[in-house]
Amino acid sequence: MTLLSDLSRSTPLLLAIVAAAVLIYVPFLVVVYGRIKVGYDMAAPRSLFDKLPPYAQRATWAHQNSFETFTLFAAAALMAVVTGVDEAIAANAGLAFVVARLLYSVFYILNVPLGRSLMFGVGSASTATLFVLSLLHAHQATHP
Repeated sequence: MTLLSDLSRSTPLLLAIVAAAVLIYVPFLVVVYGRIKVGYDMAAPRSLFDKLPPYAQRATWAHQNSFETFTLFAAAALMAVVTGVDEAIAANAGLAFVVARLLYSVFYILNVPLGRSLMFGVGSASTATLFVLSLLHAHQATHP
């Protein structure tokens, strides 16, 4: 296989990494809206947190959590690309992560704890799946 065919085979997973990176900032748009409503203070932007409406506070937490989960997902997805994990399984895990993270933020902002927790679990399971599949594939490649 050539490098180009390897990359095209990995395109869905690479797109999932990009989509997950973009999703980090979706909740922040709600934070910005909340900041505008309470009067944004350029000199002390972090001091506004206690003045934000509850939905904007939850959006802040969703935004922060998105950074935390993205780092693990990106590492797992890149491991899957490098080790050549089955394209369909990896693509499905990547898609599941992206959908779960979008819904996670929506449920967090709307204050639906059960939905938020379920989506966190789906996203975590997707990341774990990519890690496990990568390790299994690497092991099989070195121990045929």
